[in-house]
Amino acid sequence: MKLGLCQMPVTADLKQNHAAMRDMVQKAAAQGCDVVCLPEMWPCPYENAAFVAYAEPERGETWQALRDTAVECGVYLVGGSMPEQEGERIYNTCFVFSPKGEQIAKHRKVHLFDIDIPGGQRFMESDTFTPGDHFTVFDSPGGKLGVAICFDIRFVEQFRAMALMGAKLVLVPGAFNLTTGPAHWELSFRMRAVDNQVFTAGCAPAQDMTASYHSWGHSMICDPWGRVLCSLEEEPGLLVQELDLAQADAIRGQIPILKNRRTDLYRLDYTE
Repeated sequence: MKLGLCQMPVTADLKQNHAAMRDMVQKAAAQGCDVVCLPEMWPCPYENAAFVAYAEPERGETWQALRDTAVECGVYLVGGSMPEQEGERIYNTCFVFSPKGEQIAKHRKVHLFDIDIPGGQRFMESDTFTPGDHFTVFDSPGGKLGVAICFDIRFVEQFRAMALMGAKLVLVPGAFNLTTGPAHWELSFRMRAVDNQVFTAGCAPAQDMTASYHSWGHSMICDPWGRVLCSLEEEPGLLVQELDLAQADAIRGQIPILKNRRTDLYRLDYTE
């Protein structure tokens, strides 16, 4: 399969963001991509007030734009994430569409980004969002793919669960900032790839130093051996990479991490 990551610019203009999304997905499709992934919170600025102001229900304007773009471009579209309104609650949600326009997956960010780093970034996503309650794996012609959103990547249990559910590639729309990005973005994707012998792909918004939140950018793809196959810097760009998901099976055969797990010992009450 050929994967495309759209490191797109994000503005305060929803229609402009929709247009940029369509343009980048069209370019990815023109380069032969089967699967295309968008960044976290691409429809709106990354700030709590915007999450509330731009929140839409499932099947709303942004949902329809994603569905229509998947059909128009003939790709599996992993729709980054958007603020999804359901009743009184707002979720950080990724919708996934098939080339026929079917919604084949929906992932609500499980682990909310609540950090307070002295001298660095403070951001409390839980001020606005409700966390999701399930892990997400879906079928594609290339194999089973997993979806996580940004802060989810720091939780080894979630990625191990997706690997055990059959995922060979985990797509992660994310928006690390200028504190956590240089320190942990690449490291996190390489770690999760090695831990679970899966491909990992992180798709971030382009960096905008005039915005209130500064994305690190640096969208990237790692293989199951933990090697960085390709990456971008901070500017807008399209990352395209051919992947053979069978490589995950080959590496699992060489170093049988999943097979050799000691589930008889993995408990909190263990004593020697």
